[in-house]
Amino acid sequence: MKTAIREARTEDIPQIQIVRNSVKENMLSDPALVTDADCEEFLFERGKGWVGEIESRIIGFSIVDLKENNIWALFIHPDFENLGIGRKLHDVMLDWYFEQTKEDVWLGTAPGTRAEAFYRKSGWQERGMHGKGEIKFEMTYNNWKNKKQ
Repeated sequence: MKTAIREARTEDIPQIQIVRNSVKENMLSDPALVTDADCEEFLFERGKGWVGEIESRIIGFSIVDLKENNIWALFIHPDFENLGIGRKLHDVMLDWYFEQTKEDVWLGTAPGTRAEAFYRKSGWQERGMHGKGEIKFEMTYNNWKNKKQ
């Protein structure tokens, strides 16, 4: 199974929603909270997104928001975890982000999750709490560039 990483397109949104609503951690309390219109806005007006796919099936995605300097989403379908797809989506997203700006980027994730461990391992720095009990992480331009060398 070869994984392809490419920029997200409008027609990917239904499959992106399937992945988003399949996750076991950082689940939405109500899937209607993130609409197709929200996805479209973040993908094409506020920032950019990427998908990971195997044989035309989207199995993960990442979206970064340039307006709020925020990682809006990075999710992998549970059937395809631990294959390195999240790492590839993470890295292409941050490479693109830091080509656009040198502003710090941040994200929030629930404590005690595999996502928390992933971001710590990836060099993100904890910066307190955010929202409803999430850990706020930041990545600086210099930390990212130094990590890539």
